[in-house]
Amino acid sequence: MRITLDYGRKGLEVELPAERVIGPLAIQDVSPIADPATALALALAKPIGSPALAELARGRRNACILVCDITRPVPSRLILTPLLQTLEKQGISRRDILILVATGLHRPNERAELEEMLGPEIVAKYRIENHHGKVLAEHDYLGETPNGVPVYLDSRYVRADLKITTGLIEPHLMAGYSGGRKVICPGIAGLETVKVWHGPRFLEDPRADCGIVDGNPVHEENTRIARMAGCDFIVNVVLDGQRRITWLGAGDMIAAWEAGVHFIEGVVKVPVEGPVDVVVTSCAGYPLDATWYQAIKGLTGALPIVKQGGTIVLAASLSEGVGSPEFQQLIADNPDLAVFKQLILGKDYFVMDQWQLEEFAKVVARCRVKVVSDGISPDVLSRCHVEPAPSVEEAVADCLAEYGPKARVAVIPKGPYVLPYLVR
Repeated sequence: MRITLDYGRKGLEVELPAERVIGPLAIQDVSPIADPATALALALAKPIGSPALAELARGRRNACILVCDITRPVPSRLILTPLLQTLEKQGISRRDILILVATGLHRPNERAELEEMLGPEIVAKYRIENHHGKVLAEHDYLGETPNGVPVYLDSRYVRADLKITTGLIEPHLMAGYSGGRKVICPGIAGLETVKVWHGPRFLEDPRADCGIVDGNPVHEENTRIARMAGCDFIVNVVLDGQRRITWLGAGDMIAAWEAGVHFIEGVVKVPVEGPVDVVVTSCAGYPLDATWYQAIKGLTGALPIVKQGGTIVLAASLSEGVGSPEFQQLIADNPDLAVFKQLILGKDYFVMDQWQLEEFAKVVARCRVKVVSDGISPDVLSRCHVEPAPSVEEAVADCLAEYGPKARVAVIPKGPYVLPYLVR
């Protein structure tokens, strides 16, 4: 059985023994929107739970539009074009419109990346700036949540007269689903906010997981934080496996997002009968599999269906390496993940990006991990607490030899975009 895994920009074709394979597990087929531009124009004029964008924009002095950074495949050029036209038609001058890249704590996006994300025409004509999560002076303090999270959000957004966010709704390893409120927190949140909100008090709750919204403390808290900042209007999309738009919604930050979540829950969840010995998966290709930090999402998404003591085989290009300098140092300083887990549960330990290593620790507490990549050397992969493998085929063959003739292999070509779950 030949299967193409999402890997880098071009994919990775692998050959697996058909008699052992369950799947490929994939999101349900949904017809993409035939004319996204027309659908978007309608959504702006007749939004969900909100007045039309033109009505909201009338009389406003200035506007700030949040867009996702390069790590998310959002069709921002398509979304921004009618948004910007609407704002200008309602009297907001071009010089008073800011497109703010919601980098969270990721690195800034440079001009070539901005052109890839937004299109060269928009980059040439509009003011575009990056959020800098570690520069506290660029944030306004909005107070503390009832759960003790100090709220620092980018001043440029907080002080804007008209606040608009854009984004992609997809499964998220901590917040249930991305989109909506998430482009505000962590998208434009300061480190002082993220380190508490992404702390073990929230992440160790079993409901802080992929595809869970009800009772998820991560989701509830960043919704609370986003409400503190305010949001006048959102535009969110859902994409299929070919990154075509299958759902598009605009309007109220809560109502429009919930409509998108209702849609995506019907297409991304895939039942699997009983746990499997091996899962072969990806991190959905570029841009999500560019770093090991992001690629961990491909592991957490597969965790519900792998047996205790089983193996996940992950193919990820890792073209930009391990991740931030802080994440690299965090891995170097913690050769024993059990000890690391005890450290973060204490009150005095904090290192930026520790939350992603915390999520990875949950994976290796359940199963082994083999990684196939041409972006990181085997030595570096070994230091990341995984077993490097020369190919997916060899990794799977080793697993089958270990687990025996009845071993089963589930394949998830598009990684974390699919939510497999067990039925017994």
